[in-house]
Amino acid sequence: MSKSISIFDTTLRDGTQGEGISLSADDKLKIAKKLDELGVHYIEGGIPGSNGKDIEFFKRVQTLGLNAKITAFGSTRRKGSVAHQDDNLKRMIESGAQAATLVGKSWDFHVHTALQTTLEENLAMIADSISYMKQQGMELIFDAEHFFDGYKNNPEYAVSVLRTAREAGADWLTMCDTNGGTLPHEIYEIVSRLNLELGGAPLGIHTHNDCELAVANTLSAVQAGARQIQGTMNGYGERCGNANLCSILPTLQLKMDYTCISNDQLSQLTNTARYVSEIANVHMPVNQPYVGNAAFAHKGGIHVSAILRDSRTYEHIEPEKIGNKQRILVSELAGQSNILSKAKEMDLILDPENENTKQIIGKIKDLEHQGYQFEGADASLELLLREANGEIKELFVFESFKMLVEKNAGSAVVSEAFVKLRIGGESIYTAAEGNGPVNALDNALRKALVEHYPNLREMHLSDYKVRVLDEADATASKVRVLIESQNLSNTWSTVGVSANVIEASWEALVDSIRYALIGQALPDQSVSNGPSVHGIVNH
Repeated sequence: MSKSISIFDTTLRDGTQGEGISLSADDKLKIAKKLDELGVHYIEGGIPGSNGKDIEFFKRVQTLGLNAKITAFGSTRRKGSVAHQDDNLKRMIESGAQAATLVGKSWDFHVHTALQTTLEENLAMIADSISYMKQQGMELIFDAEHFFDGYKNNPEYAVSVLRTAREAGADWLTMCDTNGGTLPHEIYEIVSRLNLELGGAPLGIHTHNDCELAVANTLSAVQAGARQIQGTMNGYGERCGNANLCSILPTLQLKMDYTCISNDQLSQLTNTARYVSEIANVHMPVNQPYVGNAAFAHKGGIHVSAILRDSRTYEHIEPEKIGNKQRILVSELAGQSNILSKAKEMDLILDPENENTKQIIGKIKDLEHQGYQFEGADASLELLLREANGEIKELFVFESFKMLVEKNAGSAVVSEAFVKLRIGGESIYTAAEGNGPVNALDNALRKALVEHYPNLREMHLSDYKVRVLDEADATASKVRVLIESQNLSNTWSTVGVSANVIEASWEALVDSIRYALIGQALPDQSVSNGPSVHGIVNH
């Protein structure tokens, strides 16, 4: 039996049904690119035509040239109708997606109660819809909703649903544990029987986490013969979530000898999980298996002593294989290897014995303790490392900024920023309005700099996110601001942290501009030293 597994990611569809998760079309496109780099085979983008965001996503994703198959989701035709007249099916075809996921009922209770139709009509709906979609040249994944509940209640009918879908031309038959209540041994027994009854048909598995068993159930299904797994990054999804691909992928590949993605792609798993967390603006649990910040953290005593001798004493895999890192919480060595490795990626050679290197490693550790998160802000990290290597020179010196936010009855809020800088010995004072205080600051800062650094005209802020770090402190909480910027050829992210959201935004803004100006010449070398731009390091 083949040991190759097809990975179907539904973060952009099923994942967005999780409480507190809302993704814009731009967010979806960013995540799709990241998932494609990870190597997933199918990316379910949403329901074409259901809302403006999904319409925009399916239109724009075609221009990205992704390797993954973009998949549209929808249900079988309505009862008493015909497939070629069904608006939902038409929108899926018109979306431009290479594949379609059609969901149909496989539990007789649902057919009678939810659809309020006959068992025979439900089979006709499935066959008619799949045949029509296949005639349009689309790959077809059939999701048998509530399959395991249906099988336990009426196994003959549940199997007939899959047989009907297969005979109509479905490329994958996916069994869904929609309510998340099935146990791993039940999954294994049922999938094993089906694998025999259906003569090795291409089976998939889609599980929910209502009993904290979505990952275990998925692994059981694979052992029993399923060859496509559906899940989401970080387990996002309705109620208690979907099967977490961040746990399933490394377990299958590193522990069960299945092939999911390449080893190089697997090493990007942690970065991808944290990137998706930042874009979704959802706190990632530190103890999340494999990719959590504490997944390979060790604190004091016997553990640390043993880990320093051989990491296998308290680590079940090498964290580098999935892009995470070992953390020794009470040792001065904590994070050093990871930082040196990151520097190497940037073609920087940092000597761990050099005093500047030791200082910057200590500085990064201290910043992370304060709440800075560099996993999603590579540009800020690169600036710190290049500065430690003596590559970053002062391009401008910050002196002050002021903000004016005014609201009059019956009119919109007006935000204006005033920024004072020194560039090449010249003092520059600018003012600018914006759509909110951060945009005003951005406009004023670039207005002050663009005459000396005209390349900044090509740069703009493309995304802005705020995360509260200390929820217990309410309005006095410290916040982390993540800013994404881009120019004609590059996209980069920077971070700022403060109890004041404006100050945190300023830090991230300044770093975004400093990163854009790497390699630029100084207008006047006389300002190569000066006060800190935003208090992190002497810029």
